[in-house]
Amino acid sequence: MKRTSALGSLAILTLFIIGADSKAQQMEGEIVTASTGILKELTSSPDKGLPKKMLQDAQAIAVFPHVIKAGFVVGGRHGRGVISIRQDDGSWSNPLPLSITGGSVGFQAGAQSIDLVLVFRSKRGIDPIIQGKGKLKLGGDVSVAAGPVGREAGTATDPKLNSEIFTYSRTRGLFAGASLSGAVIKPDITAIEHYYASDELTPKEVVTRKDIPIRESTQLLLTTLTELASPPPATTK
Repeated sequence: MKRTSALGSLAILTLFIIGADSKAQQMEGEIVTASTGILKELTSSPDKGLPKKMLQDAQAIAVFPHVIKAGFVVGGRHGRGVISIRQDDGSWSNPLPLSITGGSVGFQAGAQSIDLVLVFRSKRGIDPIIQGKGKLKLGGDVSVAAGPVGREAGTATDPKLNSEIFTYSRTRGLFAGASLSGAVIKPDITAIEHYYASDELTPKEVVTRKDIPIRESTQLLLTTLTELASPPPATTK
């Protein structure tokens, strides 16, 4: 009888763990799906949104949905999101879960969360995230500036276009460049384990390996990036 009871308890515990893992994987998938939606929304207005030209020139794009205002830290912010990196063949990598901490964003009065998009213009800002020290300090390791909005992207003489990372924010439906100097970005190891159901993948393997099963949320993000960030076809004379 005792053995039967123990086996029953073990079965219940196993089902609980499986259920918890499935829920965690679903939550990470929701972050990827939300990131896809934000990219679509922020590029839908040519005059006021994130310029597609910025995406077409990007080496990587990171999205952090619903970054929370940390009231116990002056100017503090904390959020989770993903980054996808452009490969040598022009395709986009599997999403790598990230966390972002710190950095001051001008929140509207009463606003508790904000959506962030980071456009990486060089590989130099990507390497510290996926290898080496495993984190990137905006404004310290690489130059960062509030990105141009709408048709501002065509202003080639604007000095901020020399920055390695452009940052954008959306609060309460309003979209603008954001100042994130001082924020720290690093891989979210726990989220990687949950989303890819593996505790063996390194951040570098997530974005370089081609044999990782593609989830539905991943496919949606990659399809959206291909549509929005592929360079325009070359014109023939």
